[in-house]
Amino acid sequence: MKKADHYTYRVSWSPEDGEYVGTCAEFPSLSWLAKTSSAALAGIGRVVADVVADLRASGEPVPVPLSEKKYSGEFRVRIPPQLHRTLALEAAEQGVSLNRLASAKLAA
Repeated sequence: MKKADHYTYRVSWSPEDGEYVGTCAEFPSLSWLAKTSSAALAGIGRVVADVVADLRASGEPVPVPLSEKKYSGEFRVRIPPQLHRTLALEAAEQGVSLNRLASAKLAA
């Protein structure tokens, strides 16, 4: 059973609205505006909990919290052939694998 407090929440200032906005990464269409950051966080938490309850009641799938997902450490990226060649040469010159070079560049 997925718990609403296991989801990934963020609160940020919205200059357009003049308030804090609470969002949830697993439910990108949901948000909550409030005068304080703590109220925005509490508000989006309640909205997500309500949506999760509605999804369960209707038998619809409930998103898995990012914190509970398992990651393989692999993903595929398509790049132009010339960039692939350039990166392969750079990796060879550094004496590392292309995967290690790409990982270091992504982490930078």
